[in-house]
Amino acid sequence: MSASDILITVDDRVRLFSAVLAATDYPQTSQAVKRYHAHPHARATLKYLTERGAASHPAAQGMQQLIRSGISLHDIFSVAPRVDFSAYVFEGRPPAWLREEWLHQLADFAQEMELVSFWENPASVRAWEDAYTQTTNIFRPVVIKPFLKPFFGDITEELIVMPNISYPAEVELGLRTPTQLWSLIPPPLAWGESNPWPFDEETNITQSYRAALAQYCRILLTEYLQANAERVAEASKKPLPVTSQLREKHPTWADQFTALFISSVVYIYLEDHFSPLESKAFELMERRLRGMTLLGATISVMRRYINEYGNRYHSLADFLTIFPTQLRVAKTIVGS
Repeated sequence: MSASDILITVDDRVRLFSAVLAATDYPQTSQAVKRYHAHPHARATLKYLTERGAASHPAAQGMQQLIRSGISLHDIFSVAPRVDFSAYVFEGRPPAWLREEWLHQLADFAQEMELVSFWENPASVRAWEDAYTQTTNIFRPVVIKPFLKPFFGDITEELIVMPNISYPAEVELGLRTPTQLWSLIPPPLAWGESNPWPFDEETNITQSYRAALAQYCRILLTEYLQANAERVAEASKKPLPVTSQLREKHPTWADQFTALFISSVVYIYLEDHFSPLESKAFELMERRLRGMTLLGATISVMRRYINEYGNRYHSLADFLTIFPTQLRVAKTIVGS
C-alpha cells in the first residue's frame, strides 16, 4: 500500500481564526441555513468567549465586517496559514481586503482571550488529540495526487487536512497558500441535538474523504478554469443541460461545470479506491440534498475522459469544449 500523500495537522493560527469566528454572529446565523449541533469543543469555545465579551473585540468586529462585505470564509481562513504572527508578516501578496492592523488585532485577541490557556485545559487537549488521532488513522491509506493528475497535471503543492472541531462547525473549507492546499474538515454531523460523529466512525469515514477531495478540486479547478479562460468562453457557448435548481445556485457556466465536476470526481474516487457501496450512497445524497440529477451522466462523461486521457485528450482544457455535447448525449443514454 502506498504511503498517504496527505499531511494531518492542527494549526494554532487556524484555531485562532476559528475562535474569532465564534465571536461573530456566525454560530447563530449559520443555523438559519442548516440546523446543526456543533462539536462540544466548539460550543465550549463559544461559551468561553461569550463570557469574556469577545464579540466587542476589534478582531471579531473586523471579521464580522469582512463576512458582511461578502468575503468568503475560504478567503478569510486562507490568511491564517500564511501569517507569521510573531512578526505580522504575510507570506506572498496579501489580498486587497486584508489590513495589517487586523493582523495585530488578531494577535491581541489571542492574548486577551488567553486562548493558549483555553486550548491547554484537559478537555480541550483531549478533544483535539482525539480529532487528530481519528483523522490520522482514516487518512493513512489515502493517496490523491495520482488520481488528480489527468485533470490538473502533476500537483506539487503539499496536501493538508486539519480536523476542525471549532467553527465553522457545519461546512468544510479549502485554503490555498503558495505551496500548500488545505482542507479544514468538521466532524460528520449527526441528527438533531446529538453530538457530531467521531471522524473515524465507520459509517461516516468517506464523509471526510469527500470533504478533502472536494476542497482540493474546488481550489485547483477554479485556478485551472481561470488559466484557460478562452477555452471556458468557447465551451460556455453551449449551455449545460442542468436543472433550474442547479442553475439558480450556480448561475455561470464555470460554476455549473465546477459543481458537476467535483461531484462526479468524488464519486469516481470513492468507487475506485474505497467502496462501490459508499459511492452509491454519496450519489444518493448528492441527488437528494443538492439536486444533482445529472450526476449519473456526468460520471459517464468523466470516466470517458479519464479512459482517453493521454490518447485522445492530453489535458482537461482539450475536453472542455466538447463536454456540453457529450453530457447531453450521456443524459439521453443514462437518463440522469
